[in-house]
Amino acid sequence: MRERQALEAAISSVHAIETGLSDNLELIELGEAEGDAEVVAEAVAALEALKVTAARMRVETLLSGEADSNDCYLEVHSGAGGTESQDWAQMLFRMYTRWAERRGFKVETIEYSAGEEAGIKGATVLIKGHNAYGWLKTESGVHRLVRISPYDSQARRHTSFSSVWVYPVIDDTIDIDVNESDVRIDTYRASGAGGQHVNTTDSAVRITHIATGIVVQCQNERSQHKNKAQAWDMLRARLYELELQKREEVANAEAASKTDIGWGHQIRSYVLQPYQLVKDLRTQVESTAPSDVLDGALDPFMEASLAQRVGMDTEAES
Repeated sequence: MRERQALEAAISSVHAIETGLSDNLELIELGEAEGDAEVVAEAVAALEALKVTAARMRVETLLSGEADSNDCYLEVHSGAGGTESQDWAQMLFRMYTRWAERRGFKVETIEYSAGEEAGIKGATVLIKGHNAYGWLKTESGVHRLVRISPYDSQARRHTSFSSVWVYPVIDDTIDIDVNESDVRIDTYRASGAGGQHVNTTDSAVRITHIATGIVVQCQNERSQHKNKAQAWDMLRARLYELELQKREEVANAEAASKTDIGWGHQIRSYVLQPYQLVKDLRTQVESTAPSDVLDGALDPFMEASLAQRVGMDTEAES
């Protein structure tokens, strides 16, 4: 049913573009014949909007990986730098949440660790929507922020780093077996604002896969059993993403770039002072409106990264 809904949506989108193209071309001919410049201008503007829609649909045809259509987990972790870095991690957390909401995706918080003074040390969200992993998979990496620090009394410029990690949710068509003897399971008290349950029981669960060093944790449910089940799902998803990386040379290169949350490993820079610029260091795509980007306007960066990634995969296959 999910595949059928996706196909029906794609077909209806193509039909909508065909109809819009035909109708607006007729309007232009009619407007020119009658000398109505306003009608012509409106039709031309509508065609420009159709062009943007068609370009986005073309990019979606690149999402042909075996897990691209799946939901995904997205983790944000602050780098070295204390409060400044933790505040940047929270800004990234909000940026991806806003992007998902703009697309009509559902966002569920799985784990959230607040900073001591401001921001977050780390957070994990589950993003549900068609092609969620396909769109977000190129966002894994280190993100760099340059700005006048609101936490510096001398108003000096600071550079902060935070990392983003994206991996797909495993559905019933993919079988990942993990032996309990290969993992270490720890329980701890959930962190939060307090209440009748938070900080009163060891309901949060952390699972460490010994062989790979992968660590996942979940604390959003009141029940330890539910948190444990969610953590197991996250671990299987991480192991599956690791297997995908082994099969994709480009993904391997990206994983290597995420070894350190610091200089020389970032995939994108966000400069707020002394000038305003967001630049992707892989595709060279730029935006001079960082406030829009931080509010979720990420599509141009994602589209360029996806096109580049598909092109490199095609060359490797050849």
